[in-house]
Amino acid sequence: MVPPSSSPSASSDAAPPAARSLRRIVAASLVGTTIEWYDFFLYGSAAALVFNTLFFPDSDPLVGTLLSFLTYAVGFAARPVGALVFGHYGDRIGRKKLLVISLLMMGGATFAIGLLPTHATVGSFAPVLLTTLRLVQGFALGGEWGGAVLLVSEHGDARRRGFWASWPQTGAPAGQLLATGVLAALTALLTDSAFESWGWRVPFLLSGVLVVVGLWVRLAVDESPVFKEAQARAEARKRQEGATDEELPLPAVLRHHWRDVLVAMGARMAENISFYVLTAFILVYLTDHLGLSQQTGLNAVLLASAVHFCVIPLWGGLSDRVGRRPVYLLGALGVGAWIFPFFALLDTGNFALIALAVTVGLVLHGAMYAPQAAFFSELFATRMRYSGASIGAQFSSVAAGAPAPMIATALLAGFDGSAMVSLYVIAAALLTVVALACADETRHRDLNEVGEPDAPARPGAAGRAPEGAGEAAPPSSAADGPRQPVEP
Repeated sequence: MVPPSSSPSASSDAAPPAARSLRRIVAASLVGTTIEWYDFFLYGSAAALVFNTLFFPDSDPLVGTLLSFLTYAVGFAARPVGALVFGHYGDRIGRKKLLVISLLMMGGATFAIGLLPTHATVGSFAPVLLTTLRLVQGFALGGEWGGAVLLVSEHGDARRRGFWASWPQTGAPAGQLLATGVLAALTALLTDSAFESWGWRVPFLLSGVLVVVGLWVRLAVDESPVFKEAQARAEARKRQEGATDEELPLPAVLRHHWRDVLVAMGARMAENISFYVLTAFILVYLTDHLGLSQQTGLNAVLLASAVHFCVIPLWGGLSDRVGRRPVYLLGALGVGAWIFPFFALLDTGNFALIALAVTVGLVLHGAMYAPQAAFFSELFATRMRYSGASIGAQFSSVAAGAPAPMIATALLAGFDGSAMVSLYVIAAALLTVVALACADETRHRDLNEVGEPDAPARPGAAGRAPEGAGEAAPPSSAADGPRQPVEP
């Protein structure tokens, strides 16, 4: 991996903003995504550690864990709905406003989980309340990701878009690091009974403080200049043509970019499934299958998440040099090849080897996750980009990340070993490889030009019009033939 290139590129979306302004925009996206992922991952870790006994006490331990992960998966089911709603309004009124709303919703739901009564207090009503708040979390996160990565992609320097857009992606390991770190500290300082009684509530209640910090940073940034330019062009066209209606973002995405949506969904399979096996299912495997302590799993994920955070910008920078697809493909093939050694190292019971197993897995995962932000942004037109990127990312999460811990736990219980879990991850990796084979390289595309038939012509623009936009529109996928970017 190498730092991002500073050599000239084939396209330039706009003059890069001042370094201070760009750093502020990156910081706003990073802080917001860190908080949102902290909230989301905190639930996953708590589901593996205590929710099975606090909210599903009538089940045996493994069944209780499965039921706990079921409420975990409910949050994923709400993410596509959030993607549709936030994507629609984000493409019509702007990215910034929707990001503020998503942060408030996620933080409020997480804080409320920390106040929930358990099954011992209110009986069956407790898991109902838990599931409802999980739905709110998922809805908010479904709208967060697309807006955060677009805000950076559409502001940043086109020559280093992969690098800058990868920083909001570090919010996932940062949130994982923060959530796991808080839980690890509490489990180390408190007895098991104290943690189960009240200690588990502390990290959820801390979310209220984090949201205040996130809002302070996020409210200070400007709206995306690429979005404002596209909005101005659309208004000018309405005045010139006397049009009163504009195609809504969702129908526009399904009409012009349906192949790109499928590519994004397929690309997410290995990335999403491997991540939740590496970070959530591992806690079940170590504690319930190997009989190791909770602290062992939490500490291993903690160390690996720190490395994951550091390597993501490096992978993003590499994608600026060699392309999004080669880096993404390396990650997909890597996690597929690593999954058998991963479980073999876990089975040793040695903490150093367990930490190594998770760390290598997350480094390879980062090769997919880092270029994903720029890659998905470059697939869609500005006026439907929030919807397209969000739909492609979040609809796949229902089939990938949502059931991953449950499927892995069920395979572990049914086959009494990790072999079938490994084959499950390998199958996901193969699906991602197929999706990437059907995609084009996107790193030279100008975000002002992608799929915008009404955009002014620019020298060196490597954009393309959407399907149906005119006879001269290039094909929308590699299956129709390669696109040739124009080098200046």
